[in-house]
Amino acid sequence: MARTRRASDGRMPLLEHLLELRKRFVLIALGLVVGAIAGWLLYDPLLVLLQRPLVVAEEMRGNEMTLNFAGPMAALDLKIKSSLFLAVFLTCPWWLYQVWAFITPGLNKSEKKYAYGFVGAAFPLFLGGAYMAWLVFPHAIQILSGFLPDDATAFTNAQEYLSLVMRLLIAFGLAFLSPVLLVGLNFAGLLSGKALLAGWRWAILVAFTFAAIITPTPDALTMILVALPICVLYFAAVGVSVLHDRRVEKRFADAEV
Repeated sequence: MARTRRASDGRMPLLEHLLELRKRFVLIALGLVVGAIAGWLLYDPLLVLLQRPLVVAEEMRGNEMTLNFAGPMAALDLKIKSSLFLAVFLTCPWWLYQVWAFITPGLNKSEKKYAYGFVGAAFPLFLGGAYMAWLVFPHAIQILSGFLPDDATAFTNAQEYLSLVMRLLIAFGLAFLSPVLLVGLNFAGLLSGKALLAGWRWAILVAFTFAAIITPTPDALTMILVALPICVLYFAAVGVSVLHDRRVEKRFADAEV
């Protein structure tokens, strides 16, 4: 009876919601710690990989392009940041599942299969967004290095350079992941397919604004190439959400009959 009274006044569900949020944060944090340990061990090959755009630009331009560390503490700080960055990618399926489990705690047993579909779709999309950023970034470095005088040496601050690369990869990954999160909100009953469809103009505006801000180069072609996949993914999310809403409405209609 006490449980019923507390649930009826709305306090207990809110408390349970906050406890569930804390639980998911703790699980995500534990996963990131494990991933960061692996990232620490993989730091050297990661550093070589992240420097690749500079190496390519150096070969094309002939200018020497060198990463510059301000001191030993800067190198240690960068290693810690790089380990956490790699942890985000290594534990991607884990924290994606935790996000889904928090958004949709009320799914019944037969609907739990959607969690695996969510992670199965979100993981490649997140990596696909990061890969697109990786394709865009060397192009940006080549354009920017074109302003260097002949025989000049570019001493690039290691922390600024690698932080830019890491932010770019994560930002693109999350941008490609956003349509799947919208589908998750729809399956949780928090966002209808009609609302997503009605907001398509705002979605396109946000996609192109994001592309204009996040792309390192000012050319319109790069911005369009970044924004178009995000728009396509958004409309795919709209289609899935609309179909899901129709199935739910049909199920309720059949139940009433």
